[in-house]
Amino acid sequence: MNDMTRVLLRLYLSDRPLGPGKVQVLELIRDGGSISEAARSMKMSYRSAWLLVDSMNSQFRRPVVNTTLGGRGGGSATLTDFGADVIRRYRSMERATRRAIEKDLTALERSLRSVRRKTG
Repeated sequence: MNDMTRVLLRLYLSDRPLGPGKVQVLELIRDGGSISEAARSMKMSYRSAWLLVDSMNSQFRRPVVNTTLGGRGGGSATLTDFGADVIRRYRSMERATRRAIEKDLTALERSLRSVRRKTG
């Protein structure tokens, strides 16, 4: 697979999507402990990131993120063990998908016209 090709995995679990954006939000919350920080990193509003977390928390039987309300020091968000498992399983499926399609994808890439970049 060349550097220009992207493969995106989106699962529909009971008709509710789980894809790269939601998983990235979980990873950023894991790394930064904050929905606000995750939202800023993804260049989205806090509300949009919060809605992604809320939809995942309501989608599964167990929460993916635990939150505490803000105050003087602000709130916090913590990835749960189940949330870590969601990330791990999603990334595993993503790798398996890439391996499964690698031969066909490489063949398609070889059939592409070369891209000429305009210089200005």
